Amino acid sequence: MSPEVAPPQQAILKFLASLRSPARILVAISGGSDSTGLLLLLAEAVKAAPHLQISLCAATVDHALRAGSADEAREVAGLCASLGIPHTVATWHGDKPKTAIMAAAREARYGLLAEAAEAFGADLIVTGHTFDDQRETLAMREIRTEQVSSGIADAVLFDRRFWILRPLLFCTRADIRVFLRERGAGWIDDPSNEDMKYERVRMRRQLSADPAAETDIRAVWAKRLALSSGGAEWLDRHFRLHAGLLGQVVPDGLRQDRAILDYVLGRLTAVFGGQPFVPGRARMERLLSFAAGGALGRVTTGRAVFDLRRDGLFLTRESRGIMPLVLLPGEAGVWDGRFKAVNDSGTTVKVEAQAAHSSRSPVLVTGIQCAQVLGRGKVPRDQVIRGADVPCLDSCDEHGNEGGWARHLPKAAWKRAVASSPAISSEGTFLSPESAGAIELTPYFAPFDRFLTRFDFIFANRLSAVFAMVPYAGLPLRSIDGKTI
Repeated sequence: MSPEVAPPQQAILKFLASLRSPARILVAISGGSDSTGLLLLLAEAVKAAPHLQISLCAATVDHALRAGSADEAREVAGLCASLGIPHTVATWHGDKPKTAIMAAAREARYGLLAEAAEAFGADLIVTGHTFDDQRETLAMREIRTEQVSSGIADAVLFDRRFWILRPLLFCTRADIRVFLRERGAGWIDDPSNEDMKYERVRMRRQLSADPAAETDIRAVWAKRLALSSGGAEWLDRHFRLHAGLLGQVVPDGLRQDRAILDYVLGRLTAVFGGQPFVPGRARMERLLSFAAGGALGRVTTGRAVFDLRRDGLFLTRESRGIMPLVLLPGEAGVWDGRFKAVNDSGTTVKVEAQAAHSSRSPVLVTGIQCAQVLGRGKVPRDQVIRGADVPCLDSCDEHGNEGGWARHLPKAAWKRAVASSPAISSEGTFLSPESAGAIELTPYFAPFDRFLTRFDFIFANRLSAVFAMVPYAGLPLRSIDGKTI
């Protein structure tokens, strides 16, 4: 047994003591042993410590993927009613994908939980992930990559709105079930937990038959936090942003610690390429060798183009493979994994790449420089890091040339950035600057804005400032592992 494992009651008391209060917690409960144990542990601890000013509410997500799921949700509702805990059932409606169903279910589940948290006025969400889940995740990721995985995070910010915390992540399922039996409480066994078609079930069986060596997960987390902090400092010293479209790493930035470079370039690739994950190990090794090699030229990886010049490494989205986004009035969506678009106009609009048009003098809207488009996304000017404060681009010609400020940039790199930038049209006609003001476009960071672990929080928050965006929501904790934050 790992020395990291803690008794469930102890873990819950430590968790509640770490919370900023007053607080309202939404408990995600499926009816299984882990989430049922989480609810009962919290209910018992909160009742015994009214001075903490913490209240509970609960939500069950019915994925509607198998017969009996609605009955199970009603059973959970009865349990919550017996405890006096407000509860709701959130059902995943609509067509279900035929492939990657588990990933789609995860997206739907957290979206529905966030809606429930908002409706209940909750401050945070908790889930019943355990040490068993952690071991399974680490083992599965070990198969896919040689990199040391940080596994399941104990805290994740979802959709920039709600922190999802996992108080039982260092507790075993066996200990939780002992607690439930002592309380005379039962649980629901999901038959999918025994279905060998799922990788996690197969890994669970394998670990049960042949326990693997334990990973010192807290040590891995500490390294990730150090990289995030070092990456944030690297951004301050070595990174420049031009018009929210073209990134520049100054030459000295390429001579820094390789682990820091690996961390920052991987995440910048994902941000500029609009991808939720950093490139794999082999592609990152090629990118790092190119960046450190000193030979001028270009490489493309993760949909981002890296252009090495004497005055630094320039990066932007490659102008190919950018799909348009059509938004009806009042709709919102994410374009190319790089910009969140909200259509507050009275007409249907299309967001697409400048490269898709040969029209002269299109209106270019980036959502970074133009206050009328950026709206509430902009931060005070004294909080913007050097390099983010640039003029509006709606005066650029069809080649992306501007009267003076952009002349110091490599022409090819700047044209590439402009070609991959968003343009807004309606019924085939580009919008005027006045009409474009009704379309809110703000930067979207694909690796962070949907799911942001606390390990990457420092770096992501600094990057948000570089792009002149509002900060991410801070952790609802006053301490982590007994250390004040």
